[in-house]
Amino acid sequence: MQLTLWTYEGPPHVGAMRVATAMEDVHYVLHAPQGDTYADLLFTMIERLQKRPPVTYTTFQARDLGRDTAELFKTAAREAFERFSPKAMLVGSSCTAELIQDDPGGLCKALNLPIPVVALELPSYQRKENWGASETFYQLVRNLALPKDTAVKSDDSKPRCNILGPTALGFRHRDDLAEIRQLLSHIGIDINVVAPLTATPSDMARLAEADFNVVLYPEIASLSAQWLKRNFAQPFTKTIPIGHSATCDFVREVAQLAGLDPDAALQSVTSRAAWYTRSVDSTYLTGKRVFVFGDATHAVAAARVAAQEMGFTVVGIGTYSREFAREVREAAALYGVEALISDDYLEIEARIAELNPELVLGTQMERHIAKRLGVPCAVISAPVHVQDFPARYSPQMGFEGANVLFDSWVHPLMMGLEEHLIGMFRGDAEFHENAAPSHLGGGVHARSQQDTANAAPSTHAEQTSSNTSVGITASVWDAGAEKELKKIPFFVRGKARRNTERYALERGVSVITTETLYESKAYFSQS
Repeated sequence: MQLTLWTYEGPPHVGAMRVATAMEDVHYVLHAPQGDTYADLLFTMIERLQKRPPVTYTTFQARDLGRDTAELFKTAAREAFERFSPKAMLVGSSCTAELIQDDPGGLCKALNLPIPVVALELPSYQRKENWGASETFYQLVRNLALPKDTAVKSDDSKPRCNILGPTALGFRHRDDLAEIRQLLSHIGIDINVVAPLTATPSDMARLAEADFNVVLYPEIASLSAQWLKRNFAQPFTKTIPIGHSATCDFVREVAQLAGLDPDAALQSVTSRAAWYTRSVDSTYLTGKRVFVFGDATHAVAAARVAAQEMGFTVVGIGTYSREFAREVREAAALYGVEALISDDYLEIEARIAELNPELVLGTQMERHIAKRLGVPCAVISAPVHVQDFPARYSPQMGFEGANVLFDSWVHPLMMGLEEHLIGMFRGDAEFHENAAPSHLGGGVHARSQQDTANAAPSTHAEQTSSNTSVGITASVWDAGAEKELKKIPFFVRGKARRNTERYALERGVSVITTETLYESKAYFSQS
């Protein structure tokens, strides 16, 4: 384990909670100390669900460790069944309770409950959240799915599929599911079961009745889809429908599995993002340097959209999903970059600073990193915060998802362009940094703001000169150099400042002037 300020994934029992919370008539009895109940807030505060997760905690305390904690678990499981009347029950231990080794599965079996009880073995000190969700879903499929009904299928019946992967606390899973449902219906395919999201144990029993499976999130559903293929001969999709071209490929793949002609469906759907690639304004995006990081599914898909549909240059790609490192490395090879496989946010921050991209596509972690570095950022993957569970319809998948991606990625760059233009006109009478807001005119309030601005410290040199009283540990910028630095576009200004200060420090220059700035520029342009 690693002590850290931020983490990309929680322990595996949080993944199990995501599956249990997504389903109906399923209850999860978790052997855990009182402090582990924090996980409820992930669903009620961040995802803003209207009900608590269907989880019962044993909430043992320190004084209970000297007594029979096994009996405590059995009591909690029995009372949970009597109170909630679930149709199936999950049982397992949190990372803390795992050390006690009470065997929740065996204890619950001894209760002889009249419902299926699925025991989860989730090694908390070796695995993490997405693996825990995948393993939980896999165990539910293995224990609840029944063999296919041998009834003869009529010739006029539509092909049927299962949609696998959406969970609670997933990044835009609710809206992705709605978009893909609509797309499949448009093609002429019926939905047999969606799981885990909204599925009941009786739904899980009907999984084998589908002709094939649609896997939306491989981190969650790939293992289960492989089991269904081996046991029920159900093929499954490999294409993730994120982006316009990937969605077209997805339609073709699904149509092939269903034995349908996809041409009519592809001709009747439209994406408003496509027109931009034919416009003059699109040249502003061409070659923009982008760094991509997230779970493997979204990172690989986002890199494809960035390179093939937006015209960006992918300068870096990475994931925290070590189980899917191979897929990300294969994607990185397509763009001629080295994949970053890490869950250390400090390592990711160092790579972003080194590459100096013009746009970051990542998680909420990268949003904070990009904000500190002054780089535009769009969130494409979990982990996310409350603002990435919008009340509006905002999918990432399908043709509408392509429109959402376009808006989410292009707007930060366009706002950056506006900031750059304001920077170019900084010396203008209306736009200089000490000018009052133009909408206030020349009134008293505007003059008071002008007086406040004039009273504020004016130069970086005044604020940092005290640091140079003993030796040259940091160079000081004079007013002329600071003014010249502000003429440099904001998205490379930080790098220009760092290079100049490094140049001055190596040469013992205590005060950076305009000449020093341009000498540094000439030096680094040759290296």
